[in-house]
Amino acid sequence: MTTQLTTTGPAAEPERRSRGRFKRLVLGRPSDPRWARPALWSVLVLAAVLYSWDLSRNGDANAFYAAAVLSGTESWKAFFYGSLDAASFITVDKPPFAFWVMGISARVFGFSSWSLLAPQAAEGVAAVAVVYAAVRRSAASLTGERGAHVAALIAALALTLTPMVVAIDRDDNPDTMLTLLLTLGGWALLESLRAGRDRRKEPDGSAGQDGSQGRGHPLAWLTLSAVAFGLAFNTKMLEGFIALPALPIVYLFAADVRLRTRIGRLAVAGGVLAVISLSWMTIVDLIPKTSRPYVGSSTNDTVWNLAVGYNGFGRITGGGAGTFGGGTGGGGFSDLAHRAGTAGGAGGFGGQAGVGRMFASTLGGQISWLIPFAAIALIGSLLLIGRRRRTDLARASVLLWGGWLVLEFVVLSFQQGTQHPYYTSAMAPPIAALTGIGAVAFYQAYRRSGWWSLVLPAAIAVTGGWAFVLLRRTPAWNPWLAWTVAGATAVAVLAPALGRRRGHRRLFAVAGVTGLIAVFAGPAAYAVTPLAQTTQGSNPLAGPTAGGGFGGFAGGLPGADGRAGIGGAGGPGGTASTQMISYLEAHRDGATWLVAVQGSSAAASIILATGGIPVMAMGGFRGTDAAPTLAQLEQYVKQGKLHYVLAGGRGEGGFGGGAGTVTSWVEQNCTAVPASAYGAAASGGAAAPGEAGTGAGGLYHCG
Repeated sequence: MTTQLTTTGPAAEPERRSRGRFKRLVLGRPSDPRWARPALWSVLVLAAVLYSWDLSRNGDANAFYAAAVLSGTESWKAFFYGSLDAASFITVDKPPFAFWVMGISARVFGFSSWSLLAPQAAEGVAAVAVVYAAVRRSAASLTGERGAHVAALIAALALTLTPMVVAIDRDDNPDTMLTLLLTLGGWALLESLRAGRDRRKEPDGSAGQDGSQGRGHPLAWLTLSAVAFGLAFNTKMLEGFIALPALPIVYLFAADVRLRTRIGRLAVAGGVLAVISLSWMTIVDLIPKTSRPYVGSSTNDTVWNLAVGYNGFGRITGGGAGTFGGGTGGGGFSDLAHRAGTAGGAGGFGGQAGVGRMFASTLGGQISWLIPFAAIALIGSLLLIGRRRRTDLARASVLLWGGWLVLEFVVLSFQQGTQHPYYTSAMAPPIAALTGIGAVAFYQAYRRSGWWSLVLPAAIAVTGGWAFVLLRRTPAWNPWLAWTVAGATAVAVLAPALGRRRGHRRLFAVAGVTGLIAVFAGPAAYAVTPLAQTTQGSNPLAGPTAGGGFGGFAGGLPGADGRAGIGGAGGPGGTASTQMISYLEAHRDGATWLVAVQGSSAAASIILATGGIPVMAMGGFRGTDAAPTLAQLEQYVKQGKLHYVLAGGRGEGGFGGGAGTVTSWVEQNCTAVPASAYGAAASGGAAAPGEAGTGAGGLYHCG
């Protein structure tokens, strides 16, 4: 038998005067609890502080993407394509939507650490606000109106304090934008269900179980959800679609219209999704290859290949010859990534694939703190809702967040391709939402008699116990915290039982405070660490290093997605000294590219050092892209578009016709520039710490 939670509204209050738009924004609606909106603003201010405090200490963060943003401020063509360099030789390995937002900021305010990273922090705060709105407007039929406000606040706080969210929101990786867009998509779908249901009165004449009126047309909200997911695809391609299947399933099940209408609306939304998702990639692929940059990290210079390969199924299956999703070149960057992971005792940057990946040393402290509570909340909330009618909005909300979480958990846990810790930030909104809904629903059930009084203490006990385990993985880091959490967990579990037996309300209050400490103290302690340390842009992390996986390589080996690599911004490549860069600028002589270097690492660092002067990244990020071919390189030299080539740092697979072929041509047809000409030697030969390059080389003048 299922148990259905019944809620009773608060005692009738005198009708309050209506408020103007500004007062509603600051103080909330007259019907809202007086504490609700100030509490929300407090959480948003906390999020803003965590995501933006001393933000400039992170500099360019992920230099690979920072160089693309800077190049976009120099050229609208580079801006549109997401090119690494302003001359649009090659693109970065992701579609450009997230970089467009940062690029607009940099164009308006000038390129700087703040103009680069402030939009990321703002997107993080916006995601917190959207989660709050989505939970508050959908959970009331389970928790009651006042309970929905509490659930939304807990959800917003949980998202704010997720360690990986804090780390990624202080970085320029596109995952911050991805998380916001996914959250907007989920919220819009719930608003579509709410608008459709509330357009009709309930049998008793009321407006609906939550007493609120949905605004707008259901199809308009559904279309907005499709637009959000389409833009998510244009942010990180297949990763933007991981949670997508949950939405049409929930809509088909819960929408308060005939099945034929539901299918029709989903078909319209699906068409919009296809148009938004395919628009940029179709435009780029239709443009002649000679008139646009090479699509970085693709194997045939098409965005379609990038979407289904490197940023698609290659991420899941880990297939390909030295690449994600297939391609040419043996070894290459993915070999480095694999060795980086296995050297740390794991199968990749995100740890060994499997059901325990989210809880292992690499990812556990970043995302797993509230997963036990969220899992219990998912099951318990559905049981509490019981056999309510199909269109119940709270059930739809729980199913949406739960489906999203399950899909992300399964895909990210078992994917065989390179997996980075920050991918898990896409799990944070559903974890937070389920935590908020479950906490209030379980508390209300706790105050009733029966076995439901055991669920909330059990959820706190499991969550607090797991926090203790996570904190004890780094016993030298704030050793008192783990035992504080253990003590708070014990008090939170035992105090209510004594309070119920003796009728002491103060014991319930003590249980509430200690319960919050048990659940949030651990992630909060991790969440504040990025404020006092420079974020490593390639793989941002919060908290101490627990060992294993990526932790042992915090400043060393490169990561995928354009991550900071050996010597700089990502992938194989040589390095150039400050003296060499000054020499190149002085002798550019009208060339389009300042210099050609092997791989994106050196290219991005020089682009940033010179304020956006184009640099040719031969071979792209992994050093295996077929760009340029030897014929193209010869043509650029002949046309006077390129005068200098920095050879060396061949990486592990070459580029174009192969590193050996290009290097041989450069050595045979170009003149070596003596190191004395620019006062320092180029980095080549044996790689020193922080430098790249496995073969001899140096600076050559061609043409």
